[in-house]
Amino acid sequence: MLRRLKTVSSALSRHRAVSTWSPLTTAFNTRPEKRINFTKNEVGLFGVPELTTYEGFYVLKEKAMFKTDDLIEEATSADRTRKMVTIFDELSDTLCKVADLSEFIRLAHPSPNFCHAAEDACITISGIVEKLNTHKPLYRVLRAVVDQGDRLETTDVDKHVAELFLFDFEQCGIHLEEAARQRVVHLNDCILQFGQRFMAGAVHPRSISKNVLPENIRHFFSADGENVLVSGLYADSANSMAREAAYRLFLYPDAQQEHLLSEMLKSRHELATICGFPTYAHRALKASTVETPEMVGQFLDELNEQLRPRAAKDFVVMQQRKSAECGFENPLAPWDTPYFTSSLKRNYLQANASEFSPYFSLGACMEGLNLLMNSLYGITLKNTEMGPGESWSSDIYKLAVTHETEGLLGYIYCDLFERQGKPNQDCHFTIQGGKVMPDGSYQNPIVVVMLNLSSPRWSGPTLLTPSMVDNLFHEMGHAMHSMLARTEYQHVTGTRCSTDFAEVPSVLMEYFASDPRVLRSFARHFQTQEPMPEEMLERLCVSKILFAASESQLQVFYSALDQVYHGNPEQHGKSTTETLHAVQDKYYGLPYVENTAWQLRFSHLVGYGAKYYSYLISRAVASWIWQTYFERDPFSRTQGEKYRRGCLAYGGGIPSRLLVSNFLGREITPANLTSSLINEIDMYSERLRSIDGRFR
Repeated sequence: MLRRLKTVSSALSRHRAVSTWSPLTTAFNTRPEKRINFTKNEVGLFGVPELTTYEGFYVLKEKAMFKTDDLIEEATSADRTRKMVTIFDELSDTLCKVADLSEFIRLAHPSPNFCHAAEDACITISGIVEKLNTHKPLYRVLRAVVDQGDRLETTDVDKHVAELFLFDFEQCGIHLEEAARQRVVHLNDCILQFGQRFMAGAVHPRSISKNVLPENIRHFFSADGENVLVSGLYADSANSMAREAAYRLFLYPDAQQEHLLSEMLKSRHELATICGFPTYAHRALKASTVETPEMVGQFLDELNEQLRPRAAKDFVVMQQRKSAECGFENPLAPWDTPYFTSSLKRNYLQANASEFSPYFSLGACMEGLNLLMNSLYGITLKNTEMGPGESWSSDIYKLAVTHETEGLLGYIYCDLFERQGKPNQDCHFTIQGGKVMPDGSYQNPIVVVMLNLSSPRWSGPTLLTPSMVDNLFHEMGHAMHSMLARTEYQHVTGTRCSTDFAEVPSVLMEYFASDPRVLRSFARHFQTQEPMPEEMLERLCVSKILFAASESQLQVFYSALDQVYHGNPEQHGKSTTETLHAVQDKYYGLPYVENTAWQLRFSHLVGYGAKYYSYLISRAVASWIWQTYFERDPFSRTQGEKYRRGCLAYGGGIPSRLLVSNFLGREITPANLTSSLINEIDMYSERLRSIDGRFR
């Protein structure tokens, strides 16, 4: 009996220890429960009363259509009493509220009825937008305001946002003669069709006779009768022959993919020239942080020149590891770098990533974000109970984002767990943008953060790997950008800014997620609450900085290829593989592999056309901000307030190049951007040299 009481006492003691978790930690470490609705008074999806049933989408789109007609009439009236940009922003807000919400529900809702109704609403709103893009009276009144000024007093922000609306108009060729405009419409349709088919082909597995492969590696691939299916690069395989075979077979040139990519690039170039741009890259980079392809080219060239000797040292380390594994000198090849990068990082961890997971329960990570937001901005993240029918699934959390003096700033819905039919991607969706309302109040932003974590089990919470922690911080960086951008107009709220600036706040959050001082504040074992041992913490942080030079060089190569495809008309006479060969020789430290066409599997050429460089620019700016403001103290409220007020608050309301230059106090030049990345890589190298002789 005494033994039993001692056991019970011990269990109660453990329970008391666990109960010291914060309410936020406890909420996110607990399986969300489907609540029984006793009142039957549903509030509708996202609190939209029309959306208690899927038929509500038909009501929403009808209301949007009527309001759109009223706003068009107001904008084109000789007696209007509001600024033109205000009317246009209300028009944009009216359509975006339906389109953005519908697009998200179309992708995420488990009910086919809701998905179909949301898709129908998306199609309807797209049709309205297409009609607006050909509404010449509406275009003419906006054009007059941009050229001659509004008859009502306007600010620099008003003028900037009006110019953005005008550029959106002219992207569709409304300012052109009718024949040219119709050609633009046709080319946009061709680009869409070519792009969709190219993306489908990019992931299609290659089927080949099993006799092509040596017998000793056939078992690495899926069997299909007398054939085998090669569905990827098998970069994680420890077998060098399997990696090489997968690389050569999966990336073997494909005539259909070559045709689709070439035609898409030609159509994009023709579209740009009709609209008055020298190349498609010039069109894509208008109003970006770097503004011109020439500046991107200078940045990539300068960065490439300084990265080459640094990346070469990374390749030497990988070569040594490959020779040791093979037992003879076998040259490092492109199919080796992903494998040796990940395997050497695992060596530094001295453990599988899953062994770090007990210290990264979802609740602990959310509490870490809460502590960081509170330290930097005086903001609290509070788990909030939802009304009946407010969420699209039973496993959704709702965070109220509240400032200590300003009150509620907005809501973040967290759709974090995998489920059947849900898109397998980590992303951020804007459901409602922030803006100043006619009565002077503020329309608070509403966003969704989507991840694909395993659901918590009855025996314990969801545990994250280190890379999942990085992804969570990244997506929450987008969400907080949306919360903190208190813009006058929703057209430029939060992440609605240039592509090469939109990723800056999210990439910056990855620096916080990799800092031992930040990790130390929340990385605690989910059962014992013991902090992660210092030695483990150090290994984790070091593993994240390995091979920074070679990984950056690969991104330079990808970015340069994207720029050449979209910015050099002379390459249209060549095959895209010839262009790839030439660009790889210049920008990458390992040679091109004959009879391969890596670019035909690179689907980012569709979605990022001429903007793939944005990752590097965003990282350069984020690194610059980190080194200037947060490296000394990642919890500094003073620096956090400077960053909020001087950078995040504006969204896209100020041209991003001007915004970044003003905030950092230096001009955005290729040399300055390069310097921030090279300084970071050299600091990493110095740290590695101090602990590992291989990096000397």
